[in-house]
Amino acid sequence: MRFAQFLLKNGSLAGIPKQVERFSKFSPSPLSMKQFIDFGSANACEKTSFVFLRQELPVRLANIMKEIDYLPDKLLGTPSVKLLTSWYSQSLMELVDFLEKDPDDKDVLKNFTQTLVNIRNRHNNVVPTMAQGVLEFKEAFGVDPVTNQNVQYFLDRFYMSRISTRMLMNQHTLIFDGSVNPAHPKHIGSIDPSCDVVEVVKDAYETSKMLCEQYYLTSPDMEIKEVNSKSPGQPIHIVYVPSHLYHMLFELFKNAMRATVETHETSPTLPPIKVRVSLGIEDLTIKMSDKGGGVPLRKIERLFSYMYTTAPSPVHVDMSRNAPLAGFGYGLPISRLYAKYFQGDLQLYSMEGYGTSAVIYLKALSSESVERLPVFNKSALRHYQASIEADDWCMPSKEPKKLGKYERTQ
Repeated sequence: MRFAQFLLKNGSLAGIPKQVERFSKFSPSPLSMKQFIDFGSANACEKTSFVFLRQELPVRLANIMKEIDYLPDKLLGTPSVKLLTSWYSQSLMELVDFLEKDPDDKDVLKNFTQTLVNIRNRHNNVVPTMAQGVLEFKEAFGVDPVTNQNVQYFLDRFYMSRISTRMLMNQHTLIFDGSVNPAHPKHIGSIDPSCDVVEVVKDAYETSKMLCEQYYLTSPDMEIKEVNSKSPGQPIHIVYVPSHLYHMLFELFKNAMRATVETHETSPTLPPIKVRVSLGIEDLTIKMSDKGGGVPLRKIERLFSYMYTTAPSPVHVDMSRNAPLAGFGYGLPISRLYAKYFQGDLQLYSMEGYGTSAVIYLKALSSESVERLPVFNKSALRHYQASIEADDWCMPSKEPKKLGKYERTQ
């Protein structure tokens, strides 16, 4: 294993490959939003959480660390990815240290919570660091379709794994640090059992509006309408993580505002961004529509690609602070992961020449909002071994005259 060889060179991490092998043999245990709520509210037991997390966190880390080894050698060799693998290795070893500790010892529980805080802080810059590694790799070696496919598959799983481990660590540290957040006394960790969806929409709009006005000196208005088919006329509330929903909406508002302002820069007025929030039996759906000129169908999937980002490369990434995701063009793909994390989705529908509608789908029931987690197995391995085969549909050419195999050069 290339990853193992890298770790073995670093003496202090020599036990890592064995631990990765050990824990990657287990599958992660997905939790539902209802389980998070039930556990955190009624009988929050720090000892139970400790016993679960000291096993579950190493399993989730080891599963994704196994996949790192299947990245291209030259990507693994970039300084950014080397730094990142060292963070994951150190965190895994720190968690493994607690496996034999006594759950009844108060000091052990206190140290575990502090270790989770340290790990979370260490991993704060995982997204920009990995993005920087991909950038270094792309600039040095270019991109081919197979590499693009593998990196896209890996990064979706890698970032989803990170969202899940942060969720677990946040729940434990927020619930058991002995204090209640005065701003959100009813929150259970990072979960709001009665999340007011329209309020989160308004918050995300106001922040985007402020940024838009700083940059363009103007911004479009928002029209919002909610339809509650479960309880007509009542505000829409669901069990959700407000920060995740805010992240998605903020990204979509930024894109919609930028497109609207730039498309109508010569117009005296800007068309509003229209938001519809609808609660059904299964789904909570948020649709955001703009008249920002739209995107051709050919480019839609590229907006979710890590390798084909249109964003200008950040010149300097200050690793001591959280770099803005938009700086790498990762806003949309990571927002889609937040939506998918609890079995939802985020999709774009565009009409080139007119505008774009973005739709966020979330599960209406907390019992159906179950974590979506990557697991390393033979199916995952096949993705990394796949090569691009010849298409079984005819590919149109813009220059059909030059298609002849034996055409003579003039």
